[in-house]
Amino acid sequence: MQFSVYQQTHIGGRKVNQDRMGYSFTRDALLLVLADGMGGHLAGEVAATITLQTLSMMFRMQAKPYVKKPERFLEEALNQAHWDILAYAEANKLPETPRTTVVACLVQHNCAVWAHCGDSRLYWVRRNQVLARTRDHSHLEYLIDRGKASEADRNTHPDRNKLWNCLGANQAPKVELSRQASLEPGDTLLLCSDGLWGMLPETEIVHRLSTSTIVQAVPDMVAMAAAIGGARADNTTALAITWQGAEAKDSLGPDVISTQMLPEDEVSSTITAGQPLPSGADAFDEDEIEKAIAEIREAIEKSSQLLK
Repeated sequence: MQFSVYQQTHIGGRKVNQDRMGYSFTRDALLLVLADGMGGHLAGEVAATITLQTLSMMFRMQAKPYVKKPERFLEEALNQAHWDILAYAEANKLPETPRTTVVACLVQHNCAVWAHCGDSRLYWVRRNQVLARTRDHSHLEYLIDRGKASEADRNTHPDRNKLWNCLGANQAPKVELSRQASLEPGDTLLLCSDGLWGMLPETEIVHRLSTSTIVQAVPDMVAMAAAIGGARADNTTALAITWQGAEAKDSLGPDVISTQMLPEDEVSSTITAGQPLPSGADAFDEDEIEKAIAEIREAIEKSSQLLK
């Protein structure tokens, strides 16, 4: 299994970058995750961090070396991340539960399947054409589906930022799953936050991904979106892969990862937390978050054993 991968984030005009992104892979499977902490609630970056850590941990547990039931894995992993966020908020007595959107994609056996909650998006692009895109879980998307708003309203409608689905809310998330997508060499999968797609028209995104390598296209799109947003720009994050195939034979460039030589039980993970917080900003130690999650799970396990 071989693929090119590139990721980048920009803090925009915000004090804190609440976006998180990362990928994990074995010899036969690849997991991509992007989470956008919701700024209208306390500590969205905490919810996004917990989401990436939970999905990465579950991938390490189940990818042996591939995930046997990918759709079930994604649904269970996103729901587990939701409960981990709630447990963290309760254990740390936070006045409000942090919330985040998320999009995750699992690639194995030349096929991709993805899941999302909220308005973080996935684009599947092949030869200057969008084969699939996630549908935002927003009030505006609801209005567009029913003919009460138009596509032209996406960047200006007053309800464009109102979401009805996310992780960390009072109600359990509704995880939307894709169908299995058969990948061809050269296909590109882009995961991005609304800071990117909210500034760039889809035609521009497709053009960049189709005419440049992702090593060029991703930073160019992130920079362009941040520049358009100016002083009020949202956090802008993108994670993309170009699929090389299960048995690609071309010479490998510096941005291409080959999993052919990985031991069967080895998992490699890259979790990126975005740019460092500016001086004076409130910061949450991500090692402490991971430690807290482990302690919560241990307590839950002990309670379950006592009830048996």
